[in-house]
Amino acid sequence: MTASLELTDLHKSFGPAKIIQGVNLSVARGERHAIIGPNGAGKSTLFNLISGRFMPSSGEVRLNGALISGKKPFEINRMGLSRSFQVSNIFTNMTVRENVRCGVLHSMGYGYSFWRNIGNLREVSEKTAHILNEVGLLEKGNTPAALLPYADQRTLEIAITIAGGAEVILLDEPTAGMSHSETDRAVALIEKASKGKTLLIVEHDMGVVFNLADRISVLVYGEIIATGTPEQIRGDARVREAYLGEEAEDAA
Repeated sequence: MTASLELTDLHKSFGPAKIIQGVNLSVARGERHAIIGPNGAGKSTLFNLISGRFMPSSGEVRLNGALISGKKPFEINRMGLSRSFQVSNIFTNMTVRENVRCGVLHSMGYGYSFWRNIGNLREVSEKTAHILNEVGLLEKGNTPAALLPYADQRTLEIAITIAGGAEVILLDEPTAGMSHSETDRAVALIEKASKGKTLLIVEHDMGVVFNLADRISVLVYGEIIATGTPEQIRGDARVREAYLGEEAEDAA
């Protein structure tokens, strides 16, 4: 099966501190793949290496076969990869609709133009409304993003990620800080948004991970110690000892 993402012998050090230590990972096209691990394992650093925020110390990252390690985040995004962040990363001084419309404009190839009235671009308006409806934020379209409840801000960030039209989506702890009902809603949204796309997700909620992911990789001290299906990971003695413990039983 063709890989959407390939990480080969990836390393990242900050001075003497070795954060990522020889990660090898292949994520198949259309796969939902989760990365789990204890705090400080290097999960967010790994995302930053994939999305171009950090340069690897050594090793390669490939997107659909093309080398992307060393490229800038906007270049990687234009090649078909989009990511969300652990902390909400939205335009708080803009409305919900304007936030999503920015992503739609980019995905449809509209660059900046001071003379164009984007409100008159029918296809942009229609696609923006469709995405807002899909994520349940259509009625809040004119609300300033800063005034949204936390869960809705996270939902908006997912909507912006969808709006970019990327085929590979990275989500960094999308359900962090959510209640059980908000988490259920977010998971349903992620399932819908990632259909037919490749999803790489970092998530702390084991219930979400075991129900959503096709495969799971366990990152401990910058190394992947196991990769497999949810059933394989749940039953792996090394994973239980290093990380899961009783959480595997709770998620069963």
